[in-house]
Amino acid sequence: MAPVQQVVLDVNGLRMRYGPADVLHDVTFQARHGEVLALLGPNGAGKTTTIEILEGFRMRSAGRVSVLGADPARGDERWRARLGVVLQSWRDHGKWRVRELLAHLGRYYAAYGTAAIPRPWDPDELIEAVGLAGQADKKIRTLSGGQRRRLDVAIGIVGRPELLFLDEPTAAFDPQARHEFHDLVRGLVGGHETTIVLTTHDLDEAEKLADRIIVLNGGRIIADGSAAELARRIAGEDEVRWVQGGERRTHRTADSTGFVRDLLRRHDDEIRELEVHRASLEQTYLALVRQAESEPEASR
Repeated sequence: MAPVQQVVLDVNGLRMRYGPADVLHDVTFQARHGEVLALLGPNGAGKTTTIEILEGFRMRSAGRVSVLGADPARGDERWRARLGVVLQSWRDHGKWRVRELLAHLGRYYAAYGTAAIPRPWDPDELIEAVGLAGQADKKIRTLSGGQRRRLDVAIGIVGRPELLFLDEPTAAFDPQARHEFHDLVRGLVGGHETTIVLTTHDLDEAEKLADRIIVLNGGRIIADGSAAELARRIAGEDEVRWVQGGERRTHRTADSTGFVRDLLRRHDDEIRELEVHRASLEQTYLALVRQAESEPEASR
């Protein structure tokens, strides 16, 4: 039996009120050690407010929140050293050079390292990991948008965080840079070293990286599960198509993998043009948001 992973985030009944309006309503979820959790939702859904509360930057109105075993509203410097934050944009220190800035920021984490989690990253190793080796000695103000975003990620992980918040991390990346960033994220969580909370409007990115997806709309959680689980719940069964004996056939099933395995076992030599069609995360997400927005407020 696989060991139960430690709960890193525990959010129960989270509410946030601005004046007479609630922007978060009874938000409840958990994230476990080594998990990549994506928060999706349209603009104004409550994603940023939720993240800022978890980071300790905003005080909640009600509810219980535990982040790495502490209430973020009372987190001390040792607690903060265990977090990493990558904001949507960050434009300070334009005159600094890449290596010297990362070395400078890293020194703030040195006192909080342990044998299990040595802090910080070596600057040159970190620069190589985020793909900035050719820019190590360049001034930050000379970097391109994509290079600047890589530096933002490096700043977020310089202290080897146990929990990393990524807010639209690949917004300015080209396809190659996005692919390399995804490899970096997989490396961070591959050994269950880092738990990641990701907010993104790139649904393909969420589908590729996230173990679990939470969809927020109107300050409420309207779905929580893996991309495959949400697709099954909303879009229903997969559709399997194939040609057998010159005849095109179609079958709908909740277990397309098992069906295809059995089909090939029984008729391997006869099967041609085998296709499995599953609902994409984009289709599922749009269906969830439409469904939530069509429900009367009183029924929520």
